Amino acid sequence: MEVRVDRGRCAGSGLCMSYVPAVFDQSEEDGKVLLKAARPGPGSAAAVRGAAARCPAGAITLSGQDERGR
Repeated sequence: MEVRVDRGRCAGSGLCMSYVPAVFDQSEEDGKVLLKAARPGPGSAAAVRGAAARCPAGAITLSGQDERGR
């Protein structure tokens, strides 16, 4: 799975960071999402999918497949 973020769309809610802090961070300057791992490990796939689904601005997109072929 590959993760992409659109900082232009980000609302700065910080939900993604609270769900998967190993993958997402939040800028201290503008509060917007920072991507720490574009290709997260297999153990975080479900949490990353959850963070993307819950992003209020739709700023997180996923491509490719995780270890379960999703």
